[in-house]
Amino acid sequence: MAKQKYNYGMIGLGTMGRNLALNMSDHGYSVAGFDKTASQIDAFMQNAGSREVFATSNLVDFFNALESPKKIIMLVPAGKTVDLIIDELIPHLKANDVLMDCGNSHFTDTDIRSKKLEKLNINFMGIGVSGGESGARKGPSIMPGGAKEAYENIKDMLEAISAKASDEPCVQWLGPGSAGHYVKMVHNGIEYSIMQLISEAYHLLKQVGKASNKDLHDIFSKWNEGVLNSFLIEITADIFEKKDELSSGELIDKILDSAQQKGTGGWTSEDAMKLQVPLPVIDIAVTMRDISAIKQERIAMHKILTGPGVINTYDKDSLINWLQEALYFAIIASYAQGFALLYAASKKYKYDLNLENIARIWRGGCIIRSALLENIRTAFSQNPGLSNIIGDEKIAKKLMGAQTEIRKVIQIGSEAGIPIPGFMMALAYYDSYRSEWLPANLIQAQRDYFGAHTYERNDKEGIFHTHWEAKK
Repeated sequence: MAKQKYNYGMIGLGTMGRNLALNMSDHGYSVAGFDKTASQIDAFMQNAGSREVFATSNLVDFFNALESPKKIIMLVPAGKTVDLIIDELIPHLKANDVLMDCGNSHFTDTDIRSKKLEKLNINFMGIGVSGGESGARKGPSIMPGGAKEAYENIKDMLEAISAKASDEPCVQWLGPGSAGHYVKMVHNGIEYSIMQLISEAYHLLKQVGKASNKDLHDIFSKWNEGVLNSFLIEITADIFEKKDELSSGELIDKILDSAQQKGTGGWTSEDAMKLQVPLPVIDIAVTMRDISAIKQERIAMHKILTGPGVINTYDKDSLINWLQEALYFAIIASYAQGFALLYAASKKYKYDLNLENIARIWRGGCIIRSALLENIRTAFSQNPGLSNIIGDEKIAKKLMGAQTEIRKVIQIGSEAGIPIPGFMMALAYYDSYRSEWLPANLIQAQRDYFGAHTYERNDKEGIFHTHWEAKK
């Protein structure tokens, strides 16, 4: 039994829950933990040492250990598990208690759960947390959604445990209902796209530039000192020098080229299609993970299908410089697409998102943190109604300044038969977005021809239909 009343409850004492609870304890908040697995409880108590924590597998003891109103965090796998736990908790929860889901739940599930608990006067919050194991322990980026009044009850704690960027906490109430989980979903979509782009740069450097793992470590380390400064570039540099503990050489060369995914990138693409917001770089990143997963089919096709056959050689320093600019261009396009989706979703779902605040809290702690986010934050600060960051004059100049290099990189990849669809989609997005005219008039004519779907004209008002097969 607990010897005192604890400030917060933590349900799920796996790696993320355990580390977040220890982070809370370090900032002066006492935590009672609950987990049905004895080994998780033992690990938590062992890691906690003399900290002011308590853990149990008995739900009654867990609730008795908490001060009222109860403030409980869930860090458990998304999906049915969350609903099962909520059903177990409901008999013990009272009006004005706060229940927080800090996992990667789909935003529509969060809306359903919010409405269900609202009827019982229980505050339910969907809170996105990014930063992985290390972030949870040292300070993540936190994306809370739900009732503003409920947020005020936990605000001080979240600000204390969050990452800090320019001495500002990387947490901000984002909006009602599922706003927090929606923003986290889009964060993960952007994450997918940037990881794909980095992997394409690696592919070109390895096969065209003949770069060794030592070269790759040096290249990415240098890139991280410039405009590409970011968490993902930083860890990529580290990856290339990690030695394999089970055999000789570097570990990267022993890892199977079949990427896994938990679905959040696909969720981003799915909802963007519903809202008719183009996300080609994020979409192709999801697709490429699917292609990587059909490893046996790729092995079979490698024996049948041929490519150009010859890889041209280029000056290594030139290739590195072209790729740096191309990667910068494509990463800007990735952020542009993610924020464009947030802009549309804010209106559709009545989140009333502040995009400047989102850029601000992504500057530290989260997986997609980068120096570029300060430029994005500034753009929204100067123009809160900006629908796409490409429309910002300074960001537009960055894209225009790097377009020569990304076109060169795409040429090199195409000549070598190396798949670089992320770069291709980033450039296609840019070229389409800047095009005053696109050939969609032909598509409209085709639709009207075979399906009588009608069309608009560019010289007259109204809706028109033509009998295309009529005799001339």
